[in-house]
Amino acid sequence: MSLLKNLPHHLGIILDGNRRWAQEKNLHPFEGHKKGIETAKKVIKWCKERGIKILTLFVFSTENWKRSKEEVKYLMKLAFQVLKEKGIEIHKEGIKVRVIGQRKRLPNSLQKVVKEIEKLTKNNKEMILNIALSYGGRAEIVEAFKKIMRKKIPPNKITEEVISQNLWTTDLDLIIRTGKEQRISNFLIWQAAYSELYFLKKYWPDFTEDDLDKALRDFASRQRRFGK
Repeated sequence: MSLLKNLPHHLGIILDGNRRWAQEKNLHPFEGHKKGIETAKKVIKWCKERGIKILTLFVFSTENWKRSKEEVKYLMKLAFQVLKEKGIEIHKEGIKVRVIGQRKRLPNSLQKVVKEIEKLTKNNKEMILNIALSYGGRAEIVEAFKKIMRKKIPPNKITEEVISQNLWTTDLDLIIRTGKEQRISNFLIWQAAYSELYFLKKYWPDFTEDDLDKALRDFASRQRRFGK
């Protein structure tokens, strides 16, 4: 592991390409999702080792609910199993877990395990792991405005800062996307206003530690002016 300078404080990753990875290997799509989970576990470890303070993984979007009932059911079951089985291990690593997204759309069993792992890890300081599950950037902004309305904040007092304070997570420094696509697909669209973007021409299950370091080195080489 190389020691890198100028790391992103908040790294977001769009985990794309599980199904296409499986298809090209003549495997069932579910095998791609299983392999993708294994990759995600490794990436969490690598990011913590490198000193990334906030890692957000985009694992299931609001649009993904349109997939077949069979696939959605499998993905929800997979999310449940991972959170249930890895909760203690993640806690021991000092990682604080937060699940961001439309929780009420998740199965009750998954909602329960989400609450359990968030409660277990709430005081951890090593790293924040945001799991974007049933997540959409536009939906997040809608929810932020609903929160602002519930707080009865006058319209003339609603600023960019107020909106940011009512979102599910903070501004992003770097977005990595796998899957050979070059778009952010409704991922943290408010927080990504000044994010650096890094697109990788490989599928998520094939993402390696070297790929992560290349992305981080690329980020460190860029000059971020924020419009100045």
